[in-house]
Amino acid sequence: MSKYLIVGLGNIGAEYAHTRHNIGFDVVDAFVQKHGGSFKIDRLAEIAEIRWKGRIFVCIKPTTYMNLSGKSFKYWMDKEKIAVENTLTIVDDLALPLSKIRVRPSGSDAGHNGLKDIQAVLGSDKYPKLRFGIGNNYPKGMQVEFVLGKWFPEETSVIQKKITACVEVIEQMATIGLEKTMNLANNLNFE
Repeated sequence: MSKYLIVGLGNIGAEYAHTRHNIGFDVVDAFVQKHGGSFKIDRLAEIAEIRWKGRIFVCIKPTTYMNLSGKSFKYWMDKEKIAVENTLTIVDDLALPLSKIRVRPSGSDAGHNGLKDIQAVLGSDKYPKLRFGIGNNYPKGMQVEFVLGKWFPEETSVIQKKITACVEVIEQMATIGLEKTMNLANNLNFE
């Protein structure tokens, strides 16, 4: 049975809930909820196991804080004996407009501390990522406040559509493979 590690990046704590920086948590929550699973607290993460179409998805939300995400990622990848190409890390991305998501088999951390830590722990940037565009609609010098802030009310409907699409990306990666999933997901435009 094929096994996948789905890693949603975010920070624990109520003050971070449903902020742009925590979109990885929200996507993993939506996937687990759709498939009738639930999270439990375990080592370095909240974890849920989903079985769907003959596949196992080990879904984690690291409890290590964003900057130490690699520790949790590596622990669960090793513990569950999951190949790095069968992982998917979901992350917010300032460089992508709100209308876009992007799936890649590898690539730089683009200054994202969660990805930076995973890359340092793995010693490689060759692990699949699902980047959730959050745009860069903030005044100069306000990047941190923007990233750690809640979505604007007018963004809510786009965010919901994108979360639904990201849940489908997780399913497609496991059924049709990463390359075909990239061709579909990377051309989507959310209004």
